[in-house]
Amino acid sequence: MPAKIRLARHGRKARPYYHIVVADSRAPRDGRFIERIGSYNPMTDPATVTLDFEKAIQWLNNGAIPTETVESILRREGVLYRRHLMKGVAKGAFTTEVMEQRFAEWKAKNDAKKQAYLEKKKKSLTQSEKARLENERKKNEERLAKIAAAKAQKAAEAAQGEAESSEEN
Repeated sequence: MPAKIRLARHGRKARPYYHIVVADSRAPRDGRFIERIGSYNPMTDPATVTLDFEKAIQWLNNGAIPTETVESILRREGVLYRRHLMKGVAKGAFTTEVMEQRFAEWKAKNDAKKQAYLEKKKKSLTQSEKARLENERKKNEERLAKIAAAKAQKAAEAAQGEAESSEEN
């Protein structure tokens, strides 16, 4: 039974939400699975991933093959790097303490990248928000100017109509 680590789609139309599951490769995408090891929500920015590290590493060591998307998620979350370090410990290249230190350094660097992205996104969002509000303000001013011009024109037509009716009397 060849096992795959893949995504099972949930959520409504145009609002996907995925479960990261280990399933028989012959089972349907959203069908039967062996074990759920996490979830992935691509609708948030950045995408939200919850993952059971130990189960993911265990399944990879047991021979489960991740799909391309799941592999990129595992790489981004550090599962593949931690597994790589664990292989180094098993071969005797370094100790468990060194492995933990290297992984902690990688995790800190990765978290810093994520934080920098969020700061940049927040800053650009505020700039785009300012531009959007400025455009909206201009449109509102134009709309109010058109309404004022239309009222003035109606008032002028009404005054002209009254003047003509008073001349007729």
